[in-house]
Amino acid sequence: MNFELISSDEFRKYADQSPYRSFTQTPEIAKYRESEGWTIYYFAVKEKEKILAAAAAFAKPTFLGKSIYVVPGGPLLDLEDTKLTNFFFKHLISFAKTHNGYALQISPYYELIERDRNGEVVENGFHHEKAVKNLERFKFKLCSDASQPRYLFVLDLNNRNAEELFSDFKRNTRNHIRKAEKQGVTIRELQKSELNYFKDITESTSLRRNFSDRPLSYYEKIYDLFHDRDEVKFILAEAEIDGKKTPLSAAMFMLYGNEIIYLFSGSDQKYMRDYNAQYLIQWHMIKYAAEHHFKCYNFYGIQGLPDPSSKDYGIYDFKKGFGGRVVELIGTYELPLNTFYYLHEFLSKFKKH
Repeated sequence: MNFELISSDEFRKYADQSPYRSFTQTPEIAKYRESEGWTIYYFAVKEKEKILAAAAAFAKPTFLGKSIYVVPGGPLLDLEDTKLTNFFFKHLISFAKTHNGYALQISPYYELIERDRNGEVVENGFHHEKAVKNLERFKFKLCSDASQPRYLFVLDLNNRNAEELFSDFKRNTRNHIRKAEKQGVTIRELQKSELNYFKDITESTSLRRNFSDRPLSYYEKIYDLFHDRDEVKFILAEAEIDGKKTPLSAAMFMLYGNEIIYLFSGSDQKYMRDYNAQYLIQWHMIKYAAEHHFKCYNFYGIQGLPDPSSKDYGIYDFKKGFGGRVVELIGTYELPLNTFYYLHEFLSKFKKH
């Protein structure tokens, strides 16, 4: 086996067919990171020119001229293949150490344990504990603060058509969809020049619910990078109110590989109860997923395992209404590469106090 740098085109060809692919492991996301000052490296393990594993790694000086290396949504490899995992990380760690790195962070798009829609462990389901042991062998430690969510909610389509999927929704969810339709809510895809409609809704929602929103320039860049590849959609729900078309709800979706990912959204609070537009957006995209033969519809993050006492339980409950299951990913792991890591950690804690 050989460990080597490859081109973005060669990486894309492998990534597009990898069972561990993620939209965050694409040349488009790499280009976005590059615009923010990150240096991009595409690595691969090859055997007789065949790629066995790969990763897009991003490096950026963040502390005393030293760089953190991050692999969001990757690497793309079977972490339970001990020989391949050992070979890959041995060489990746060596590269990062010799190229000014003080830390390596990875966020594999890799399921840990099989769970049902309530978050309960499935009896006799899979448990990829060997993958965790392979990472711990290199002294990787699990991060509590990570940008990639640890728990997702995913609807496996299983070749079902729209009618079959709709019949599996909870009764309240079906009723909300029908109500939105009766109220005259319509759905359309936004063009780049209309992204201000999306931004206005997500910004007001972020202020109401106290979370940070991305700037309009971010959404415009993502549109530019992915739209021509038909890998992003900005969807708007609107209705005629007081004689004019009024935006009610909006959402951003990534379409990559065999899944559609519901990523960002918001709703105008004034119209949420009367129009239920957010339900119609989900139904519109679930139908699209079924019609275009996607394998799963990813509602993306939920805040930990379902807990009725959690303030964010309503987000999980909304997603659960469409069917699906809880997905627990292996998590984000970080590896110190030298003493600069510990100095950085100490100073970061000192600043917080």
